[in-house]
Amino acid sequence: METATWADLVGTALMGTERKGGTPAELLDAAAVAVLRRRAGLRPAAAGKRPATAPHDPRPALPAAARRRLGLLLADRSGGSGGRRGAAPHLAELLPQWLGEATARGYAAPPELLPALLDAARARTDLRPDALALAGPRGLWLAELNTDWRFALRASASGAAPAAGEASDGPEVRQLWEEGLFAERVALLTRLRSRDPGGALELLRSGWSGERAEDRLMFLDSLREGLSSADEPFLEQALADRSRNVRATAAELLSALPGSALAGRMAARARTCVAWDAGDSRIVVEAPYECDAAMERDGVVATPPAGRGERSWWFGQVVDAAPLGTWPERFGGRTPQEIITLPVADDWQGDLHAAWCRAAVRQRDAAWARALLGPIPTTATAVAPVGDPAKLLAVLPAGERAEWVARFIASHGLSEAFQMLAVCAVPWAEPLGRAVVDALDIARDAGSYPWSFSGVMGLAERCLDPAEADRATPLTAVPAESADTSPGAGAYWAEAFQRLVGTLRLRATMSEELA
Repeated sequence: METATWADLVGTALMGTERKGGTPAELLDAAAVAVLRRRAGLRPAAAGKRPATAPHDPRPALPAAARRRLGLLLADRSGGSGGRRGAAPHLAELLPQWLGEATARGYAAPPELLPALLDAARARTDLRPDALALAGPRGLWLAELNTDWRFALRASASGAAPAAGEASDGPEVRQLWEEGLFAERVALLTRLRSRDPGGALELLRSGWSGERAEDRLMFLDSLREGLSSADEPFLEQALADRSRNVRATAAELLSALPGSALAGRMAARARTCVAWDAGDSRIVVEAPYECDAAMERDGVVATPPAGRGERSWWFGQVVDAAPLGTWPERFGGRTPQEIITLPVADDWQGDLHAAWCRAAVRQRDAAWARALLGPIPTTATAVAPVGDPAKLLAVLPAGERAEWVARFIASHGLSEAFQMLAVCAVPWAEPLGRAVVDALDIARDAGSYPWSFSGVMGLAERCLDPAEADRATPLTAVPAESADTSPGAGAYWAEAFQRLVGTLRLRATMSEELA
């Protein structure tokens, strides 16, 4: 019975030792051995060579309260998520934040919690970077003893940047690039780009022609990190790749470099399509009549999606790939804000502005993003008419972004703000947090259907500054219901605010424990 699995032991305990064989004492002895193996991270197996001693981790140990908190978070990580009710905080949703803060403070994970920490990282890939950083060298040592945790060894090999002074084409890096799994090679290339963009590019170039098309696409996408004019010659060559997707990605990257030759070619095409009619004081558009081979080579997709006209499809691709610096010169030195207000003939304004929105996001141009968003909305009609406001907001500085979204919520409520909130820096700035809590309070008082705000409420639990707990506390009481409210809505709102306040206070406590 000593070599039985944990599931076998549980089955024996449920069925009875008389039916399964053995005695109660033998069952308890086997369970004790299994518990020790489980805590040590060892799987039942024949005795072999004793493993080497775990390496020393010089980082400071977690404070006692933080160590207990990590144990609770890991024990609760399998709890339910979607459609949950109850006023208690959902600990599994707080684990990523706790891990991030603990890692930033430079702590080491408690040895006794390493197995549970590795199990959590195995189950949730979003936890892996911080979980493995917290686990440190002892986590890697333990991963060598259990095949369930081998992902940690692969992540360490592929994610580690070269040591200071080590060349990107060093023997270990070269061996991993030539022999590693595809995911390991992608991770390696991405990490190298953050430290040595030129070396990573040379590594990619070394075996480019022999890679599969789908692999070339993923490798090329990694060049977004540290993209510069030094990448242009390689990307220009990729425009002639056998794969259409590779060609399209190369063209997209080149269009994000306003000084590239491709950007210049697209600017020339765009100027033939968009002009200023001084006589009628309006912008006139003449979309392309064909998509020639040169346009296709530069990334213009010839076949439009269903329901989209060919000319407008080609026009949009040309304009969004042209440098935004093309347009002030084209329109007499006008600023982006002034250009956006110019009338556009023949119903082309939607296509033109949508292309400018995509260009502003791709080129990370805050001036154009600000102009396309329009002024911070103060009325029910001041909503960005085209483009994706969340993507445009992501181009703006964090403070301006939070202020814009706070004013938007104050004017329009929360129904259209979820994606905007998701791109705001965490914790939310005080004006934004106040606007969210006030909007939730208004929705509650208006008798709104409460479950439609569950997504925003969950986001608020993770992103509100814990200092907002005091502002939300008066909302935890059950409001009086009227004929206009949904049955049971008042109790739901009270429960949701109780959970929000409890979560904010718990987040504050967790930070104090780590400090």
